[in-house]
Amino acid sequence: MSLEPIMLKLSSDTRNIALVESFVERAVEQYQIAPDIYGNILITLTEAVNNAIIHGNSNDESKTVQIQLRRKNNCLAVRVTDEGEGFDHSAVPDPTAPENLLQVGGRGVFLMQQLSDSVYFHNNGSTVEMHFNL
Repeated sequence: MSLEPIMLKLSSDTRNIALVESFVERAVEQYQIAPDIYGNILITLTEAVNNAIIHGNSNDESKTVQIQLRRKNNCLAVRVTDEGEGFDHSAVPDPTAPENLLQVGGRGVFLMQQLSDSVYFHNNGSTVEMHFNL
């Protein structure tokens, strides 16, 4: 079963992160996703959009963040793309390391890796794709 993707394009304003929840709710309804993974999808997508706006696009409201959800068989692929230069995801500090435990930020990529079934970085890190087994 492969269904049409659901897409959302946001300007890089952190207030637009609030639109992610209704977008995920629409996907849950359209793709008939079990409620038990709704929270993981919402948290990881919110983190990815937040990172794309702040780090990828440097809060430049003339730049956009594109979100695409696509269901194929028993997997939901969630893709977030920004217009930034990208980053080296392997160089992100481990937030569970003792020296990082009290840091305010730096947990987004870790949360994405923990709450999704797999995470892939494309376009030099300016696109993150998370997969959820349904």
